[in-house]
Formats: sequence, C-alpha cells, structure tokens
Amino acid sequence: MTQLNQTNQINQTNQMNQTNSLHWYALRTKSRHEKIVRDQLANQGIEPLLPTVKRMSQWKDRKKEIEVPLFSGYCFVRFASDDKLPVLKTIGVVDLVGSGHRPEAIPDQEIAAIRTLMASVLPYDPHPYLHEGMRVEVIRGPLQGVQGILLRKDKRHRLVLGVRLIQQAAAVEIDVNDVVPA
Repeated sequence: MTQLNQTNQINQTNQMNQTNSLHWYALRTKSRHEKIVRDQLANQGIEPLLPTVKRMSQWKDRKKEIEVPLFSGYCFVRFASDDKLPVLKTIGVVDLVGSGHRPEAIPDQEIAAIRTLMASVLPYDPHPYLHEGMRVEVIRGPLQGVQGILLRKDKRHRLVLGVRLIQQAAAVEIDVNDVVPA
C-alpha cells in the first residue's frame, strides 16, 4: 500500500470515528438569546438545532407572525464531547444540561422526532413535560386548581384524587392539555 493510500485510509477512519462520536446536547441559554446562540454556533461550524413555533404578536399599531423558540431558554447542539469548550464559550450560553457537572447526551431518536414534527405541516405548541405517575394541577375547567396524580388507562388520561389517611382514591378522565406539573 502506498503512503498516499495509507494517509487517505487514516483520514477516512478519523472522519468516521469523529462522526460516530458526535452527540446531541441541550444548552441552557440566557433569556431571549436562543437565536443568537444558534447563529453563533453555526458560524463556528458547530451544528445547532433551535426548534421554533410561529406566534402572532401584537404591537400598538400592527400584528405580525413571529417565530419563537419551542423550548424557551434552550438550544440543541451536536458535537463531540471532547469539544465542549468552544460551545461553552459561545456568547449567550449558560451551561450544558446534564447531571453532576457532566453533560448528558440526548438520544438521536428524540431529536429526529422533533425534526420530523418541525418538517410536518401539523400545528404544534409547547407543552409541559408530563409522565404517568406525576403530580399535576388542573389549570382550566370545573376542576381548576385541583391537584392529583396523572395516569393512563385505555389510551385515556385520568386524574387520580386520593385521601391518604384512608388510603382511598377516585379517578376522573381528563384532557392532558388541561394539566401542568404541580
């Protein structure tokens, strides 16, 4: 094998390893700096993702449709974990999201799902992150202000209201859009 072929093969292997080591991370940004962070990362050659949603905004004299971040205060970025310093030094970046001072990678399928949603023609809005077993509060309707535990049964969401002292509970069907984490 010639020296040139060996060099090309090493370069291809390095590129493949670098691509395989790229992961998605969430960045916490300063308030209203999400677009600035996205643009600066892109200018540095780092792949950002800022999901947005269209909103009607009204000023005194006019209405205008604007794009706002879907996840306020956050921007996603794809990079190798060894290359976090340029990301952290980007103006507007507060921190990488993770646990114990270590950034935590976001699974590719979660980012792919958000990208698919953004590419679709379906209307979408931000929504509180809810999971089964979470304590929630009803924000509208006849049960407004009531807190309980969110459950799923037969593809429907139910709010469980319990009396701990007697170890009894009642469940009512609820629209998941009417609750937020308590």
